[in-house]
Amino acid sequence: MKILFLAWQDPQSRAWFPVGRLSYDGRIYQFVYTRGALVAEQKTGFHPLQTFPGLEEIYESDALFPLFSNRLLGRTRPDYGEFVAWLNLPQNEDDPLVLLARSGGRRVTDELEVFPCPERDESGDYHIHFFAHGLRHLPSASVERINNLQSGERLLLLHDYQNPRDRLALVLRTGDPDPFLVGYCPRYLLNDTLELVREDPDRVQIAVERVNLPPAPLQLRLLCSMTARWPKGFVPYSGDDYRPIAAGVEVALGA
Repeated sequence: MKILFLAWQDPQSRAWFPVGRLSYDGRIYQFVYTRGALVAEQKTGFHPLQTFPGLEEIYESDALFPLFSNRLLGRTRPDYGEFVAWLNLPQNEDDPLVLLARSGGRRVTDELEVFPCPERDESGDYHIHFFAHGLRHLPSASVERINNLQSGERLLLLHDYQNPRDRLALVLRTGDPDPFLVGYCPRYLLNDTLELVREDPDRVQIAVERVNLPPAPLQLRLLCSMTARWPKGFVPYSGDDYRPIAAGVEVALGA
């Protein structure tokens, strides 16, 4: 089963909440809200999405829901090949969940982002791709440094303890001797990443996968990959925020 999550950002506080889960078993697409939607509702006044009005409902379809399919470029678009290249995927890739997982499906017209469940690579390790967040808040010198990053270049993590918006925030920086801040680790990865660092910090490796220069939008500028040792019994996204609200929905994401 393929699983993606949907995050919503409060436009006032800029905090991110995992509010939904999209799954596909090869036949049926299913969407359910997660308990993160209840947290967002309590803290920010989040309301259910117009497409999915019931927080406790299970929505199913044999076609991908428009909320998600509308976040992808059509294959007939002249810039489709360029878009797939920005994601560092094969030009013949047409699986919508693969494209959503890599791109995030972000649009300037709303506060939603799609993100994937991490997978085990051929070595059995934790592996996930993500685009660096927060680039629009960086100084021009940092953006210029991003533009000159090389594929495979290692990035390091800094815990931004005194970040007033998020005490768990993790900053991405280049290595010595001339370090630059080049973005933030996405909010949805923070709990997993902090646990993986506690388990085996030397095995947590973040590398530049691809840098996309304009006309690529800033949110698709810096594609990174993260690998780490998958600890025994580790379950990604195990927090209560990721648990479905609806009863009878499979929860386990693998251990």
